[in-house]
Amino acid sequence: MPHRVADFFRSSISSPSLDSQIPHPTQKSASSQPFKSSRSRRSRKPLERLTSTLLFFEGGSGGGDDDSENATPDDTRAPPAAPSLKMADSRASSLSSESHKDHGHHHHYRISLSSMHFGRSHKESHVSMPAMLTWELESPPAVMYGEPETSSGALVSGQLYLDVKEDFLEVYLFFATLNLHVVQKKPFGSHCSECANQYTEIKRWDLLPHPLVLTKGIHTFPVSVLLEGHLPASMDTPLVSIAYEFKAEVHSRSKGSSLPPIKLEKVWDVKRSLATSETPHHSVRVFPPTNIKASAHYPHVVHPIGSNTLSLRLDGIAKHNSKVNTIEYWKLKKLTWKLEETIKTVAPACGRHSPRATDSSDDGHNNKKGVVRAETRVIGEKTLFSGWKSNYTSATDSLVELELDYSLTKGAKYACDTRSRDGTEVTHQLMIEMVVSQEWAPVNRPSLVTHTGVGRILRMHFGTILTERAGIGISWDNEAPPIYQDVPPSPPAYCEATQRQQHSTEQCRQQSFSGNPPWSEVKSLFHVDPGI
Repeated sequence: MPHRVADFFRSSISSPSLDSQIPHPTQKSASSQPFKSSRSRRSRKPLERLTSTLLFFEGGSGGGDDDSENATPDDTRAPPAAPSLKMADSRASSLSSESHKDHGHHHHYRISLSSMHFGRSHKESHVSMPAMLTWELESPPAVMYGEPETSSGALVSGQLYLDVKEDFLEVYLFFATLNLHVVQKKPFGSHCSECANQYTEIKRWDLLPHPLVLTKGIHTFPVSVLLEGHLPASMDTPLVSIAYEFKAEVHSRSKGSSLPPIKLEKVWDVKRSLATSETPHHSVRVFPPTNIKASAHYPHVVHPIGSNTLSLRLDGIAKHNSKVNTIEYWKLKKLTWKLEETIKTVAPACGRHSPRATDSSDDGHNNKKGVVRAETRVIGEKTLFSGWKSNYTSATDSLVELELDYSLTKGAKYACDTRSRDGTEVTHQLMIEMVVSQEWAPVNRPSLVTHTGVGRILRMHFGTILTERAGIGISWDNEAPPIYQDVPPSPPAYCEATQRQQHSTEQCRQQSFSGNPPWSEVKSLFHVDPGI
């Protein structure tokens, strides 16, 4: 059976197109040079396999019944090696005819390799556009300063450049839009696109009020918008992402036929910077039933880039036991700090999933249905086993002091603190966890320490605000020049004495050109003191 399968694949070699390209050694050369014949036979094997594979897709029958009927007298002049191939062809044709008879038809089904495209067989036709649309921002980066309730927003301005490459181009529509795109990654409807995407149009610019024919060259169109202070900043979290999408479209005609629209899409990065306090916050925490008291000084506002320092002091870690004349210590063994980020959002329902309006609503409007999503992730973490100073000299003076440097993990994804009207809220907190173990020693021999096996975990949470750095920037309303009403009054008028003195000085200057005046007149003009 294996030799029949091999003969079936080799039977495809009888194709006239490829058989003529393969040299067939004669019997004489094979007998005179056996080594060369075997070598040429081995070198032909890869080509035979490729040819048989290709012709197998064409039907697997190089010489069938149709070939025998259309044979020409030249076909009988085959080399000595051809009969073996023809015998294999006859076997393959007999097998194929029997299989066709079993199926009740005699048609040959061929798979054309020309119709099978493996990748791109030709380059895509490049359509030259009649114009090109570009964008350039002229204002500083969009940063909102202050809380959403008091912020004056951010002012963004720029220029749209339409570069016309043809001599004339008729533009009948040119507009731009700025949308606030909110994506709920865990929407109300799991497979609903409308529940996952919410668009809010902030600004629309109709840059051409009527159709206009533009000549070849660059044409500028200014755009500007004031982003109100209550708008959220750009973010990308596991629950929700907020982006400001700017889109511009140009619809034109050339020789009476409409051309494909020219589009420009940009994403604006909008940030928020909150004011920082110069003095650090102070927090005190007591851990009953022990006498341990923790006092911490830490910055309330932190930044994504840079390190922050927290000063911690533990008091009451020693206690004198007068009954057995011993001192009990609480020794710090391990400290772990984590910077946690909590994200809360309300995934609203679209029109299909929201409940129907009812008459029982008080304000006449149906409350928007939604589901609350919340998630907490760690954006910075570290564990310390040393690095603090401890003093266990006496029961009253024992303490532990340390300065803790904490920051965001390098490459961590974060979102700054925000609170928007749609229910999205991002908060941060610094969590410190300390592991202390109890030990005791005699009062007379404090170096003889004995472990009691008692341990406790002390946890503290500090509210922290993560925000962008303000740098040297200030709010746009503080950069504006003074208006007309804010201009102070004109300088005060000169008094009478000052005017008389100016008149005398002018007379003296005129006389200096005609001749030197007497010294008495000069003294009277300038009121020179006689004692000088």
